[in-house]
Amino acid sequence: MAARKLLRRAGRDRAGRFLVEGAQAVREALAGQGAAGQGPHARVHELFVTASAAERQPELVTAARAAGVRVVPATDSAVASLSDTVTPQGIVAVCDLLDVPVPVALGTAPSLVVVCAGIADPGNAGTVIRVADAAGADAVLLAGDTVDPHNGKAVRASTGSVFHLPLARERDPDAVLDACRTAGLTLLVADGAGERELYEPSLTAVLTGPVAWVFGGEAHGMPEAVARRAAHRVRIPIHGRAESLNLATAAAVCLYASVAARRR
Repeated sequence: MAARKLLRRAGRDRAGRFLVEGAQAVREALAGQGAAGQGPHARVHELFVTASAAERQPELVTAARAAGVRVVPATDSAVASLSDTVTPQGIVAVCDLLDVPVPVALGTAPSLVVVCAGIADPGNAGTVIRVADAAGADAVLLAGDTVDPHNGKAVRASTGSVFHLPLARERDPDAVLDACRTAGLTLLVADGAGERELYEPSLTAVLTGPVAWVFGGEAHGMPEAVARRAAHRVRIPIHGRAESLNLATAAAVCLYASVAARRR
């Protein structure tokens, strides 16, 4: 089955397609499909579905056919071979890759953007995308050696948010940061040793303006070359005995601090 090659990043990049597993993710992909595959956020080409999954989710099969998607009945073992989970759900879609060029993702007047710099864990990357979506961010930019957002674990962790906001991948972190500055965004790096505290009153004026929050990798933190480009390095205060916050939690705290500052 040619679709198995999409389990690997090289195969995805060559084909320009990726796998979307599970009812919720497939539902979000189809929601962006539109009539006859004309939706702006996803182009679903095929839907592989087992008999039991088709019985559980008949509305997804109906929606796929209505959108012009090729529905392929498949055995449990065939669909499981397209999954990297322990308990496959029996439904997998093949979609076009979602990422766009950085300028396209930023649009004309972004106000809240997330930059993932060197995030290696796909679950963390997917959860940050989910948080960005929930906070109303305009885009998520994946810079440098950050994991592929089309990775199966990242897609599942996003719970469909990969289909809700623009994503861009760029190997050159400087190009991403330059684009953010050109778009009028103030660069804020989340840094446990930052010189500014997130809740200090003097930072409120910054948070109410257009900002790009930059989050670094889990093990090694923010690349120093990226951190040097920031207008401010911002730390989240730790009031208890915890050593630190995990990446997704830190992203949620920072992004919602921006949302709160704008609503005051």
